[in-house]
Amino acid sequence: MTTPLRLGIAGLGTVGTGVVKIVQRHAALLATRTGREIVITAVTARDRARDRGLRLGDYAWADSAVALATRDDVDVFVELVGGDCGPALDATRAAIAAGKDVVTANKAMLAHHGQTLAETAESAGRVIRFEAAVAGGIPVVKALTEGLAGNQMTRVMGVMNGTCNYILTRMESAGLPYAEVFREAADLGYLEADPNLDVGGIDAGHKLALLAAIAFGTRVDFASVTLEGIQRITIDDIHQAADMGYRIKLLGVAQMTGRGLEQRMTPCLVPAASPLGQLEGGTNMVVLEGDSVGQTVLRGAGAGMGPTASAVLSDIVDIARGTRLSTFGQPATTLAPAPPALAASPVPFYLRMTLQDKPGALAKIATVLGNAGISIDRMRQYDHPGPNAPVLIVTHKTSRDALDTAIKAMAGTGVLVGDPVALRIEEV
Repeated sequence: MTTPLRLGIAGLGTVGTGVVKIVQRHAALLATRTGREIVITAVTARDRARDRGLRLGDYAWADSAVALATRDDVDVFVELVGGDCGPALDATRAAIAAGKDVVTANKAMLAHHGQTLAETAESAGRVIRFEAAVAGGIPVVKALTEGLAGNQMTRVMGVMNGTCNYILTRMESAGLPYAEVFREAADLGYLEADPNLDVGGIDAGHKLALLAAIAFGTRVDFASVTLEGIQRITIDDIHQAADMGYRIKLLGVAQMTGRGLEQRMTPCLVPAASPLGQLEGGTNMVVLEGDSVGQTVLRGAGAGMGPTASAVLSDIVDIARGTRLSTFGQPATTLAPAPPALAASPVPFYLRMTLQDKPGALAKIATVLGNAGISIDRMRQYDHPGPNAPVLIVTHKTSRDALDTAIKAMAGTGVLVGDPVALRIEEV
């Protein structure tokens, strides 16, 4: 008789609670689909007394995540504690050392320690699975490691933080400024305890670094991801982008070039009619491009109890079926260190600035751009009260280096008020 697969779940927050609910509700279905029973034997969380609306009395309670990870009656350690170090990392290391497989939703831990964890696990014959760490319920890790394994991947791109997408689309639909929608998102519980993880692009950058490692066979290199958050996006930017047929998204892009691996998570303008441009609310979308398959678009819920717990269960089901893959789709020791590269491909840029409203101010800015080899596609100055004039410029295709040179030179013109906002216009 096939023995049950025994789970130890560390963390009973939103996702952990969702995993317990699925295992309890679909026990027979899971057994039918895997050929063996999947059972929870032990759990742990910070607050044992909290009422989670679950039947937990059948499970042993471990005093810590590390204690849970080393129990004899646990085959798979399910890490849902979170954090790039501390208890999550300690317990994951302990689980591997104790001969357990690991399923985690912890993107931060893998973005910072994924290479060493993968090497340790694979040398011990263990697996680390992390479908739930990237894009919630969208099976993008499985798509890259399995469905598209026959492709040389050329680009990974997507909207990978639902909170940022909610804020940007809410600003547009309600005509509200960033600060007001930010407060609204906080009141709704959409923001991390440290909001900068969301609005600063860090959370999404972790996810991009993990996908890039799988897609291009490279070591996870979060430190080389160019990060820029959405904090400086104004309602005027939203409206002006819409006037030109674009929408603003926090967009992640990773691609291998002759210079190295480009990884950036930055606000960009995308065509409003494109799949990414039409993405609303907290939904995520990942676009995968391969040499044989062309472009594949995956869309779905990027967070939440059900979608994320569903992704955790997909990994558990694979382990129950005996499917054992390398952490990043190939042996960790074969992952190549890739030289980081900044985006150099010429693209148009959206440039917003405020100038002193005096004769010759705009001419000075145009001269600076021309000296940097940047030509202007269109330029608009808006009606304004007071002494300062808002100006919008859309450039023809240029490099970010050339634009940065021009922006630096603008500071010496004596007509610039504050720092310009520059956004790539990404053709997708």
